[in-house]
Amino acid sequence: MAGHVQDRWYKTQPGPGGGPVRVKTDRYGIGLRYRARYVGPDGAEKSQSFPDKQKRKAEAWLSKTATDMNSGQYVDPKLAQTTFREYAERWLKAQTSDPSSRESVNSQVRLHALPYLGSRPLGSFKPEHIRTWLSELERAIPATSYRRVIFSSVSAILNAAVDDEYIRKNPCSASTVHVPARNAQKVVPWTTERVFAVRAALPEQYRAMVDLGAGCGLRQGEIFGLSEEEIRFGTGWVHVGCQVKVVEGVLVFALPKRQKERDVPLSPQVAEVLKKHVSAFAPAAVTLPWARPDGKLVTKRLLFVRPDGKSAVRRTDFNTRLWKSALVGADVIPPAEPGKRHTAAREHGMHALRHFYASVLLDAGENIKALSTYLGHTDPGFTLRTYTHLLPSSEGRARVAMDKVYLGRPSWLDGPQTAQG
Repeated sequence: MAGHVQDRWYKTQPGPGGGPVRVKTDRYGIGLRYRARYVGPDGAEKSQSFPDKQKRKAEAWLSKTATDMNSGQYVDPKLAQTTFREYAERWLKAQTSDPSSRESVNSQVRLHALPYLGSRPLGSFKPEHIRTWLSELERAIPATSYRRVIFSSVSAILNAAVDDEYIRKNPCSASTVHVPARNAQKVVPWTTERVFAVRAALPEQYRAMVDLGAGCGLRQGEIFGLSEEEIRFGTGWVHVGCQVKVVEGVLVFALPKRQKERDVPLSPQVAEVLKKHVSAFAPAAVTLPWARPDGKLVTKRLLFVRPDGKSAVRRTDFNTRLWKSALVGADVIPPAEPGKRHTAAREHGMHALRHFYASVLLDAGENIKALSTYLGHTDPGFTLRTYTHLLPSSEGRARVAMDKVYLGRPSWLDGPQTAQG
């Protein structure tokens, strides 16, 4: 690396006798005196300025820069001055995941990272800044699972900054930075009485939603997007190939979560309920764009629509106006105070119906791999971690199994003394 330290307060010029002499420049006493100059890997000249009496520091910096370039640890100082906000904005725009995932990550970063970290230059990040941010995040967001998701998004941005050579290390990866723990709270399934009490408290045209959640394990968006032709009454299966979700404020049809279609067993009793629903409330044709607001228009005959009979159900409207009212009617949550919203009840959302479905199948002896398939999980290990505490008692099974062995053993193995007794 070619480089040198320039003194901007003095210059060398020929003296009266022809020899070189140092004279003050027009910048003498103004601004930073020394400028360390070098040619970077991209072939462009770069520099860093230092104040008066810090020539040795400038030389040491230049030497370290040369060492970093030779070892592959070099970071362009100008890139290092890019703020987290500037880089994160570009990173968010470049994401290629599905629209709803991008919207979620965008919200996490803008609401919970940029206000704390946005103005900090990337090159100045240290593990202590991440630790301080996590401390602030803990005060703002009690749920460890959501803090973990936000942390993961910020770490992904800083990993990309390492790849793009804006920084050398991701401060989120430091050993002193502790990732928010996974939510250790165990799933507590609803009782059968609660499931049917909530069902009875819903308007009649939406009661079959409970049967699809508790009886087939469908997610809320999958229930909203279920069409008449996906219920195979003749073969006893429900095909889950679509959901209704919100992208950029617009309702769209899309593939189920993680782009994973599946088939779920349909019990005769649940099938009978769905037949009665279809007879009483005829499926309605609804047209929505596919996957994104500007996507191709698709029409499906949905089992559940808004009261106008033409529009798909919107999650926020349903949860606020109907689901929470049903929870109140079933004595799951208290009534809302006058002029206020219902109390928060995340653990009692429609997802509780999927937990009930899983608990019933596990209690009946269904294996984890099959349950994982029916629920649409990508990893059976995730299903096991979520519901392992609901599996029938292993020690109980061990006692029963051993009792069967001993009760069936040949009597002569007891020996003559035992036999005589």
